[in-house]
Amino acid sequence: MVHWTLLHVLLWNSFSVHLSHAVSHTLQYIQTAVTPGIDLPEYTDVGLVDGEPFVYYDSNIKKYIPKTEWIKKITDDDPDSWSSGTQNQNDAQEIYKENVFTLMRRFNQTEGVHTLQRIYGCELHDDGTVRGYEQLAYDGEDFISLDLEHVTWTADKPQALITKNKLNTEGTAPFQKFYLENTCIEWLQKYMSYGRDTLERKARPEVSVFHKHSSVVCHATGFYPKEVNITWQRDGEVMHENVELRETLPNQDGSFQKRIILRVSPEDLQKHNYTCVVQHSSLDKEIVKILNNTVSGDLTDGGSAALRIGFLAAVLVFVVFVAFVGFLLWKNKSDFKQVPQNMSPSEENPQEEV
Repeated sequence: MVHWTLLHVLLWNSFSVHLSHAVSHTLQYIQTAVTPGIDLPEYTDVGLVDGEPFVYYDSNIKKYIPKTEWIKKITDDDPDSWSSGTQNQNDAQEIYKENVFTLMRRFNQTEGVHTLQRIYGCELHDDGTVRGYEQLAYDGEDFISLDLEHVTWTADKPQALITKNKLNTEGTAPFQKFYLENTCIEWLQKYMSYGRDTLERKARPEVSVFHKHSSVVCHATGFYPKEVNITWQRDGEVMHENVELRETLPNQDGSFQKRIILRVSPEDLQKHNYTCVVQHSSLDKEIVKILNNTVSGDLTDGGSAALRIGFLAAVLVFVVFVAFVGFLLWKNKSDFKQVPQNMSPSEENPQEEV
């Protein structure tokens, strides 16, 4: 069982970098190194297109593998892509392991569970504009990031100043900027050509409303793509107070689910009209669910119990995914060295020492 503190650390990568709402498509790589001694791989690499994993490697299986059918088409263009990708990851794994201990020394730590994480990728917007990003974290807290506007590295911790100064002195930021805003976009477009039927599919959400203790839950599930807008309205006005919007979670079939919780008193339920409004790209018009005080009871009734099972299953999928999702790291006996980036399973883009 993964300790919840560690899980909280690993969740950094899911919530620290927020993708823009106007994004058309995204390519993202998440890599994680973890100190040994726990029930997790010491190193993982996950590639995602539009939020869905398409390639994966970890230090237990020691093999770069496809996670979707459509990415297997890459072998038509590059028959050696998977073997080359595996070799790159085997090399990176050793670099990552050493860099965790490098940072432990830098933070004056001698024991405990520690993680070094990196996320990088690019977004292609509907209007043709692009955005790249790169960020690293240590033990779930921001460590260093790439400021693409000013083309420089920014330290988020005093311990990151060594890395920042060396990277800026060596001039790696312009290279990374070009890589993220050009090369990454080219690979994203290539992957879209492989998986267009899957990645551009549309699935309508199923929406239900039910009571849970002193709150009311609006639950949307089965939708694709991931972007969705769910709001509670009172007498036609969007509510912001006493409303909790949960994170979007994956379902086992590749679709998504999301819920929004409204805390409301029985008296207010009698006085006002409450509606849950769901907007999604698969819909010709928004879905509106009207709440009344006869909505089915709490999660002990049959229908709500099914929703609970589905929700818990999604949480499990999310936890397992997050636990194996992470970010890139660096090496040297006294410092870091950037490891190659993986815009394709076989592509190696050597970077300079940090």
